[in-house]
Formats: sequence, structure tokens, C-alpha cells
Amino acid sequence: MSREGLSGLKRAAAIAVASFLAGAAAVAVPHGMGAEQIVLALLAAAGIALAGALAARLAMEERANREVEEMRRQLVAAASHDLRTPLASLRLLVESIDDGVATGETRDRYLREIRTHVGVLSDLIDDLFELSRIEAGDISWTMRQVELRELIDETVAAMRAPAAERGVRVEADLPAEALVAQANAEKVQRVLFNLIQNAIRHTPADGSVTVRARPLGRSVEIEVNDEGEGIPPESGERVFDAFYRGDASRADGGAGLGLAISKAIVEAHGGKIWLEPSRPGTRVRFTLESD
Repeated sequence: MSREGLSGLKRAAAIAVASFLAGAAAVAVPHGMGAEQIVLALLAAAGIALAGALAARLAMEERANREVEEMRRQLVAAASHDLRTPLASLRLLVESIDDGVATGETRDRYLREIRTHVGVLSDLIDDLFELSRIEAGDISWTMRQVELRELIDETVAAMRAPAAERGVRVEADLPAEALVAQANAEKVQRVLFNLIQNAIRHTPADGSVTVRARPLGRSVEIEVNDEGEGIPPESGERVFDAFYRGDASRADGGAGLGLAISKAIVEAHGGKIWLEPSRPGTRVRFTLESD
């Protein structure tokens, strides 16, 4: 039996014992009832309590299984969509070249598009493998003391050029004191890149994206704030799910894995990530342990 199943059985047994004790305490033993009759009555009460607890447990497991199955179907459908789109384009491009329809400059352009689609597919598959490894606990990162001010400044500087192409400013607003966390610098930078890229995509021209950080007890809190259209409150819990895009206004670009990978990386560091209420715009915060 799995650890989860054993834990569920223990919970069911605890419920049964509690129900039995509560029922036994409430039952008045009739005067003159013999010891054997009392034992049989108590055993009957225990059996009823156990049956009720197990029935409740089975109902909970059935509901949980349905939810897991529904999530699995949604994940497969989303992954299939993101794989099917570039594959369909690749097939059309290859057929055009193979049939001799595309020649000269058109053929060269089609070849460049093929390379682009192959890159998209490769990135998607790499992201899926990385997400599955992290969620399975297959982590071999080297953790060390990382100075986050320098890491954030470096990441923000790298994102300024692509942001400028969209007319968006990217700035860092950091305190003067050192911000040190026990982390893997490469993975934390991956989180920052994901969050900043996502913020840039959803910020209108002449808008800005700001990265802030501050010490918070024995951890460091980092925030990426944009001036985009924001995320509806009802989507707040799902934005970190794999392939989730929310409404159509936020469905441009990417496979919907950036936030899911960011969450997995942050939680693997012992931190947490969440959406902070913000109007207008979107404010994503995450924490990293200082030691």
C-alpha cells in the first residue's frame, strides 16, 4: 500500500475511533444488561462507526480521483494543442519544399520558419521535462549564498533591450543593504526571466515593469510588478498551473509553462510564490530563504 493510502486508512480509522467513542459515551446502558450483551452492543456501534468512516473516505477518494482525472485530461489537451500547432506548420512548410512549390527566396524563408518551429518544439519539450523532474524531486542543484541585488540587476539589464522593442521600460527598485539567499543562482534567474518576460508581454507600450526586493525576516521577498491589464481574481489560483493561460487577452506567446516552472523552482528552494492583489497591473511575489 502507498504512503498516501496508508495515511488515508489511518485517518479513516481515527474517524471511526472518534465516532465510536462519541457514540459509546452517548449510549445509556440499560439496567440489567449482561457483560456479553454490552460488549456486543459496543462492537456493533464500533462496526457502524468504522463503516461510516470508510464510506466517507471512499467518497473523498472518488472525488479526488475525478478531480485528478479532469486535470490530467486538461493537461493532455493543452499539451496536444501546443504540440499540434507548430507540427502542422512544419508539415505544410516541408511539403511545400518537397513538392517544389517553394523555391529560391521563398524556400530560404520557409527553412528559417522551420528552424523557428523546431526551436519552439524543443523549448516546449525541455520545459516539460524540467517541470516533471522538479515536481518529482529529481533535483541536483548546487545551493550557495547568492547576492540577489547583483543577480536582479544583471537580469533586468538583459531584459531591457527586448522590452524596449515593445516600448516597455524595465527597472529595478532595490534597497541599499545586501540581499542574500541560499539558492541556485541559475534557477533563480530562470524564475526572474520567466516573470519579467511574462510581465513585458502584458504591458502596453509606454508602460513599465518594476522588480523590487526586500529582506523579510529570515527570507528575501522579490516582486515583479507590471502595468498590464491584470489577472482576474478567479484566475489567481490557476495561473501557476501548467498550460494555463486564462482569458484570451493573456493567451499570446508561450506555452503556459513559465509560471508553472517558476512555482516549482521556488518551492524546491523552500519558498513560496503568489499573486498579490494589484489594480491596475499584475504583481507576482516570491520568497527565498536567507539561510
